[in-house]
Amino acid sequence: MYDGIVQELVDELGRLPGIGPKSAQRIAFHILQTPSFDVSRLSELLREVRERVKFCEICGNVSEQETCVICRDPRRDRSLICVVEDAKDVAAIERTREFRGLYHVLGGAISPIAGIGPGELRIQELMSRLADGEVQEIILATNPNLEGEATATYLSRLLMALDITVSRLASGLPVGGDLEYADEVTLGRAFEGRRTL
Repeated sequence: MYDGIVQELVDELGRLPGIGPKSAQRIAFHILQTPSFDVSRLSELLREVRERVKFCEICGNVSEQETCVICRDPRRDRSLICVVEDAKDVAAIERTREFRGLYHVLGGAISPIAGIGPGELRIQELMSRLADGEVQEIILATNPNLEGEATATYLSRLLMALDITVSRLASGLPVGGDLEYADEVTLGRAFEGRRTL
């Protein structure tokens, strides 16, 4: 659609998750119209992120140090571990300010179609964290889709042998949602997870 390097930029931006062709084009033209200082800063930040950011050696969250800020925080409840698929899930849960325990990032979910089995996830690292007996509850916060459910089921069976409470985040209707637009699975889970008032 465009000549040479401009089209290359649009194509490369379009490879990013969640960026379609139109968004890639808008971003490319924004970059073209942005002062070179700002573009240089963006380029520098991209390079720095790749060089400096790593994954926490304890939980797998993103960090600029060997361990993340959550694992280093002595105020966190070390008897609770919330298991999530991705570091973005940690950020989402932290925004609620409801959870004061620790996390464990699996690095994905079981997906036979994508060729991802339990061996490709950070499950062995989770089991190692449980060896000292300090953890009393594991909260499975995988996504409420086929892969997330498969992962939660696998983990719950694996953890059954340990003397640890295993729970799963409730799923159901979103606040402000209309019943008529809810799918059957979501509505069914809302009934299963109902609570007394």
